[in-house]
Parts: sequence; structure tokens; C-alpha cells
Amino acid sequence: MRVFLYIIIAILVCIAAALASYKYMLMPVNASNKQEQLVTIPQGSSVGDIASIFKKQKLIKNTEVFKVYVKLHNNASLKAGNYNFSQNQGVSTIVKHLQTGGKYQVAVKDLTIPEGTQLVEIAGIIAKEFKLDEATVLKQLNDKAFIQTLQKKYPDLITNEIFKKGIRYPLEGYLYPSTYLYGEFKPSLEEIIAPMLNQTKSILDKYKNEMTDKKLTPHKTLTMASLIEEEANELTDRKLISSVFYNRLDIDMPLQTDPTVLYALGKHKARVLYKDLEIESPYNTYYIKGLPIGPIASAGVESIEAALKPAKSDYLYFLANKEGEVIFTKSLEEHNTEKDKHIN
Repeated sequence: MRVFLYIIIAILVCIAAALASYKYMLMPVNASNKQEQLVTIPQGSSVGDIASIFKKQKLIKNTEVFKVYVKLHNNASLKAGNYNFSQNQGVSTIVKHLQTGGKYQVAVKDLTIPEGTQLVEIAGIIAKEFKLDEATVLKQLNDKAFIQTLQKKYPDLITNEIFKKGIRYPLEGYLYPSTYLYGEFKPSLEEIIAPMLNQTKSILDKYKNEMTDKKLTPHKTLTMASLIEEEANELTDRKLISSVFYNRLDIDMPLQTDPTVLYALGKHKARVLYKDLEIESPYNTYYIKGLPIGPIASAGVESIEAALKPAKSDYLYFLANKEGEVIFTKSLEEHNTEKDKHIN
């Protein structure tokens, strides 16, 4: 009986020692060293590979303990990318950061979407930067099931207005133009566009009162902003352009803006011809009255603000001269006079 008791005690001592050793191996390598090191986790790395990387950079004490800990706490996969870690961080912190990714990652990719970029062009930029097939990217951006998944995450932003008959690209105008940083080498397409949608939502949320006052939905706001964006240049007062559009809407006058014709045609041209104005499209503002069916490009914050806070004016026309200066006029006669002076 006494021998059996000794065996039990010995086993318990061994277990206690093992647990103490395991706990020790999880602790920081050097609790007083806060100096950060850049750690790169390549795409496709196994847990063993990752453990070896951290051991080589002297950020963990034991690779086997690291692997055991990950197995016991496998709530999410460890994400590839660049991270900053220091010796005063224990295994639990390291694993948490690797599982979370995102805010803990140092950017390995950056992506710039210029203002006025159209969805087809955005698909090309994404494909080029992340080495994806452009046609596949564009197809997914227009996939209804994919978009409906996004709708659940952005119910106030992405409404069923984007599925109206005649809409060419449902997400046109919704991907905010800016520079974005990514901590993963190969994020999913949803992860790539999520910050763009977040930015659009964030900006529109600031103008909820203005949208309510003008009885504009996010879709119509982005549509108006896209027209302003496509007509504007460095020298242009966007709020005056906006006033022209609203003045025309108020008297039931077609907006007659050339960028909508080009969008309806589906191509870029140096000059819009009279025959082009006749294209029957819900985007062509020479053919329809009111706003086009949807945005024609991604607008920046200045154009969004102009769409909701237009200047007060009596202007109904505008044109740009060769220097890029925009000339505003109140009547067709004045407009034609300026056109003869600066264009013809």
C-alpha cells in the first residue's frame, strides 16, 4: 500500500514538474526586452515552420511547446504576413496576434485606387497587385451571391438598389478610392475590398442628416457624387458643378453630362459625338431625365460632400476651356457663346 502511495506521489510530482516546465516554456524569452523584430511568416507555412522561425529569431523558448500550445488553442489558423514581435511577449500573445492578423500585421502590400476609377479598372488594379486573374476578379465582384454576403455586413450601405434592371456593375461607385495597406500576402477578395466599403460607409455616415434632408439614399448619393467626380478636375469647384445638376433636376431638365454617355457606351473617347448622345441606356443622361440608374465611378470625399452640399447658384451650364478652367453660365445662349470662344 505504501509503495502504491509513493508511486502516486511520484506521478503527481512528475505531472507538476511537466506543467511547471510547460508554463515556463510559454513565458517570454526576456521580459525586459521590448525591442521589436520583424518576423515574416511566408504563405503556406506549417505550424512547425512558424515555430522554427520564432525559435531562430530567439522569440520563443521551445518549438515543441509552441506547437502543442497552438494545437490546444486552435481557434483560428495562423495568418501569413509580416509582424513585429519582441522577446517580452509570451507564446500566448504571439499566437493570438498570428491568429488575429489584421491590426497586428505590418503591411506587405499596398493598393492605390485613384479617384474617378471605374469598377473594371479597380478589378484590373487588384488583379495586378495580388497576381490574380482579372476576369475572375471582375466576375466575383459582380457575383450576386458574393454581393449578398456583403449586404449582410453592410445593410445600410448596400441595398437592393444595386440590383435594379439595367445596372451594369452592382458595386460600381461603392469601393472608395484611396491607398490601402494589407498585412497578408494573399488576402481573399472580400478582405481586399472590405476596407474600401468600410471607408465609403464611414464617410456617408458623417452625412446622414444631409442625405435625409435631400431625400437621397446612399446609392443616389454615390451616383450624384460620381457625376461630379467625372466632370471635375484640379481647378474645378465641385460644389458649383453640383449646383448645376440640382438646378436642372429642379426644373426637370436632363443632366446631359458626357461621362454618362461614355459609360453607357462602355468605352473611353476623346470626344463625344452627336450620334453617341442617342444611345438608349439608363445611364445616358441625354436619353433619360434625372439621375442615371447608378454610379459611373468611385468618387472621393470632396465630390461626395459636393453632392450633399451644393453651392447656391443660378447656373444651368458649364464647360471646361483648354486650360482646364470651368466656365459656368445661366443660359444656353451664354453657354454657346463661351463654347465658341473656348472650344470651337
